[in-house]
Amino acid sequence: PSPSSSQANGASEAALQCEIEELKRKDLALDQEIAQLLSEGYSLEELEKHISLLHEYNEIKDAGQMLLGKLAVIRGVTTKQLYPEYDLELSD
Repeated sequence: PSPSSSQANGASEAALQCEIEELKRKDLALDQEIAQLLSEGYSLEELEKHISLLHEYNEIKDAGQMLLGKLAVIRGVTTKQLYPEYDLELSD
């Protein structure tokens, strides 16, 4: 292997290592958040149900965004311009 490909592999390996470390930090933070919620009296089943509902909400929201995008293309406007027409907030 050439020196540049070795450097590229080293850089890729370093980037992967950084990503692994970041994921470990996120995992630890989530574990701490779950422990805090459990200590506040929430049950694991309740948390799992909440997470499931959030996933469902996000899927529905994504579908709505896709439809708004298609409608905006058909009308030749931006999706932002459609929000008032459907009583949507930009934060929606």
